[in-house]
Amino acid sequence: MYLPNECEYGIRIIQTLASAFNEQKTAKEICEINYIPKQFGYKILKKLEYAGFVQSIREFEGGSSRVKDLDTFTIADLACATYDRLLISICLRDGKTCKFKNDGIDCLVWTEFERIKKVLGE
Repeated sequence: MYLPNECEYGIRIIQTLASAFNEQKTAKEICEINYIPKQFGYKILKKLEYAGFVQSIREFEGGSSRVKDLDTFTIADLACATYDRLLISICLRDGKTCKFKNDGIDCLVWTEFERIKKVLGE
């Protein structure tokens, strides 16, 4: 599965906050540590906050800290929180016509990708 930059940055943000031992880190600090462009960092932190992974405090000495216990979620959960729709394969994209579909019978690979997608809850 291909993880877009937003997903990788989300994983790096959580890793940084996890190693901070409940300390708050500013978005600027997190971005600098992980070489994340600031415009992406702020956007991803908002998504992670909305999904309940982090808590942000918007005061003079504010910052972000991790809220969810690392044992309660998977990388797939984190990836789905940071990116609207993950694709296992490009052939699952809406409106994509599979060139291996014959006489109305779905391609076996596509069928398996669809099964995996349903298991992942996408």
